[in-house]
Amino acid sequence: MALLTVTGLTKMFGQFRALDGIDLVVRAGTFHGLIGPNGSGKSTLLKAIAGAHAPTSGSIRFDGMDITGSLPFRRARAGLSLKFQIASIFPELSTYDNVLLALQARDGLPSLLGSRTRRILDAEAMAALDRFRLTDRADDLAGELSHGQQQWLEISLALASRPKLLLLDEPTAGMSPEERRLTGELLRPIRSYCTLVIVEHDIDFIKNLCDHLTVLDQGRVLDEGSVEQIERSIKVREVYTSRV
Repeated sequence: MALLTVTGLTKMFGQFRALDGIDLVVRAGTFHGLIGPNGSGKSTLLKAIAGAHAPTSGSIRFDGMDITGSLPFRRARAGLSLKFQIASIFPELSTYDNVLLALQARDGLPSLLGSRTRRILDAEAMAALDRFRLTDRADDLAGELSHGQQQWLEISLALASRPKLLLLDEPTAGMSPEERRLTGELLRPIRSYCTLVIVEHDIDFIKNLCDHLTVLDQGRVLDEGSVEQIERSIKVREVYTSRV
């Protein structure tokens, strides 16, 4: 069953065509990778899906609804969450309070104003920290975490709203090889409750994580299919390996 369907999506920045008639289908319960050379439109596509960029033409359907013109907060309420490449956390709050604030925001303003929510949400907050191996850093300021841990924290925040679809833009950028390996391990369990679309340059990472790949080049879909099909694709090999 298709959770996300993008049809004929085009995005113009002045005279520059960043997306040129993109078609994309993401099935529920899958991990879907977006790969391609630098400047191929991967991040622009994620932002268009999330509502950060308004498409010039085309349509986006999510969970049976047309969200092409929906504001970002309405898409979030419908179950769509985006983590940008640069971590966006509250560095002067503790790691625990970052997660708590995200959980409170999920339940709206009354929850944010109620001091009782810390006790009510404590078990869920600690479980979210444990899921991304941050329990022992719960009381530390988020700004004191390593780069990789800050990325894990933000993924945890993005999952706090219990999204149906999580969009990740280069979550392993700047990580060590060990941190990248751990990131893959930490993401795999979310498959049981959340579909994933991920932009990533680390080919080994994305091959080991994703079921399906879409390859972009110059704002267009170059090819799509299983990891094995993309590995055998001559046109992908010619374009992708020469420009990444």
